[in-house]
Amino acid sequence: PQALSLAGTCKSFPQLTAPELEARKDNPLAMSLIKLHSSIFHPTLRKLQCQDVAIDTHNLMYPVFLVEADEAVQDIPSMPGVARYGINKLLAHLKPLVAKGLASILLFGVIDEMPKDATGSGADCATNPVIRALPLLRQAFPELLIACDVCLCPYTDHGHCGVLTVDGVIDNEPSIKRIAQIALAYAKAGAHIVAPSDMMDNRIHAIKGVLREHNLENRCSVLSYSVKFASGFYGPFRDAAKSAPAFGDRKCYQLPPGSKGIAKRAAKRDVEEGADMLMVKPGMAYLDIVKQVKDEYPELPLFIYQVSGEYSMLLNAGKIGAFDLKTVLWEVLVGMRRAGADCIITYFTPLLLDWLKE
Repeated sequence: PQALSLAGTCKSFPQLTAPELEARKDNPLAMSLIKLHSSIFHPTLRKLQCQDVAIDTHNLMYPVFLVEADEAVQDIPSMPGVARYGINKLLAHLKPLVAKGLASILLFGVIDEMPKDATGSGADCATNPVIRALPLLRQAFPELLIACDVCLCPYTDHGHCGVLTVDGVIDNEPSIKRIAQIALAYAKAGAHIVAPSDMMDNRIHAIKGVLREHNLENRCSVLSYSVKFASGFYGPFRDAAKSAPAFGDRKCYQLPPGSKGIAKRAAKRDVEEGADMLMVKPGMAYLDIVKQVKDEYPELPLFIYQVSGEYSMLLNAGKIGAFDLKTVLWEVLVGMRRAGADCIITYFTPLLLDWLKE
């Protein structure tokens, strides 16, 4: 085929002679003919340069901690401004947020009175705070999208995310069976989304299977914590959810922070098993992974979790005057959207709802 000619495509630029073009080719310091200021001198022009980074209420998901005592409000010292709520207090807390446009929440159950055991039996019992809360939340806020975190660590006496062998290591098959049972219980109670965060192999397949068996596959989505790294940013969350491991760590099932390849394999595994949505966790340190996953699976909604350590770090830096919190937080969130995130799970959601109204 005839080669395309670029002649005349840069008529607005000064025409260079052949010797000038040759000299420019050999001089890496030569002045570029590409000019930027004319594209960003007006606010609307600047907005036109920021494609696919808008943040609206549907781009935010609010994580909340739910405890057994219905009237409880428990402040979390490592996460100023965040609390654990009993269901009655949570309903009151959410009401003005829903009025401001809150579109979705992510529920985490936290237990004090209920005994913890080796298989996390409290995760799906009738008195579990999440299972009790779901019908009430659905009734109070019929338009609110409700996701439930699915994991064993808040309910096991060992604090790990799966069932252990007698040697104290993860036993994958009974683990995914338990995870699927818990997901089914949440779906039956009214969850729109179940979000397994355990990082067991093949748990998406197991969850999809039990939802299908109970005719819930079309009424409950699966948001997979597909690419969840073994991160130091989780510290405040483990305080909030009372889910720190009693021994060892989670490096044998959460992903090593430096890996791109296993992150790609993790997302591929979950997509092949039927995940409806994917997630990268944590956020700021893993934007390259967000882009990698979004480029590979552009057809699936991608969530990013701005985790507890990121929240506390930004909030405390703003409080001591290191920077203006509003300016920096918007910058961080726009960066997440630019990398490819469709929805940001953030504890800043109540504050952001106010800012979006300004």
